Amino acid sequence: MAAPGKKDYYEILGVGRGASADEIKKAYRKLTRKYHPDTNPGDAAAEKKYKEINEANEALSDPKKRTQYDQFGYVGDMPPGGGSGGFGGSGFSGADFGDLFGDLFGGSFGGAGRRSADPNAPRRGNDLEYTMQITLDDAYRGATKKIEIPRLETCSHCAGSGAEPGTKVETCPTCGGRGQVQQTVNTPFGQMAQVAECPKCHGKGKTITTPCRECRGQGRVRKQHSVDVKIPAGIDTGIRLRVSSQGEAGVNGGPSGDLFLLIEVKPDRRFQRRGEDLNTTVDIQYPQAALGCEVKIETFDGTETLDIPAGTQPGSKLRIKGRGMPKLRGKGNGNMNILVRVGISKNPTAKERELLEQIAVELKLKVKTKKGNAR
Repeated sequence: MAAPGKKDYYEILGVGRGASADEIKKAYRKLTRKYHPDTNPGDAAAEKKYKEINEANEALSDPKKRTQYDQFGYVGDMPPGGGSGGFGGSGFSGADFGDLFGDLFGGSFGGAGRRSADPNAPRRGNDLEYTMQITLDDAYRGATKKIEIPRLETCSHCAGSGAEPGTKVETCPTCGGRGQVQQTVNTPFGQMAQVAECPKCHGKGKTITTPCRECRGQGRVRKQHSVDVKIPAGIDTGIRLRVSSQGEAGVNGGPSGDLFLLIEVKPDRRFQRRGEDLNTTVDIQYPQAALGCEVKIETFDGTETLDIPAGTQPGSKLRIKGRGMPKLRGKGNGNMNILVRVGISKNPTAKERELLEQIAVELKLKVKTKKGNAR
């Protein structure tokens, strides 16, 4: 169960606490498609939900983080006030009283609760994740793809200050640039100092008299950005590629986030992929199966001659070594597996029928003649 005041990551992804890694991955992919900013342009609620989904997946997809979350209800460093020796056996060991008072009275209380970071400190931009579809040929050979992504970039008009050029960004006179104000409130425990977001600057620590006309005071604008992505040979569906510093721009001069690409390999009409192997089929006729033959098999590197031995049965599986997918984390390739299908003529010619009847006589088989009589 999540700690008091914390998010329930399982509930956000819509899975049970005993969900497998595959179930979590499927739920995450389904929800990101539904709430992705590209699908819901300008929808603040969808954008917030999208960030929650990414946060939940980040915690539950990592076995170590998930174990910590399951045990303590949070991921990362121990929250302030969460020491292990407090209050002996009273049942409050590890409790975060800052969160408790915050839940009761709103905000944090002097010394006990979590104070917000300096609002003017550099902050890293958000990571972005997109699904990228590629062909099986791309996955086999590797490729470089150019993609267009919408992202928040530093406003070039105001250089990220949020103020119209020629005007000033001033320190908030109400909070003195801290982004917070302290108030004294009466509680059942007596008077306490409550720290809350500054009502004038809304936690930013600064005021802008004339907002930038391009970004409207935000310091960042959403733009289409072109990225060249290198696809390694052997990549498969479900693998995430990280493109460093190609996420959203940071705030107050902070670094950009990263771009994560979730790979989906599209189905191929010729081959079915099974890990590092490729499966395909070949159609031959009865005489070829009985007497043996050679057929041409298409591969990604051209055609290969496949020897079909005499007496090959329908449904037999043959193999060409080293003609499967490249091994992503290793040397060499998987194999090409070929399913042999033996065709039967639906409308044999008179000559074919005569020959088949002769074979039936030779094998002492009862068959229908052209006149419908068994022989």
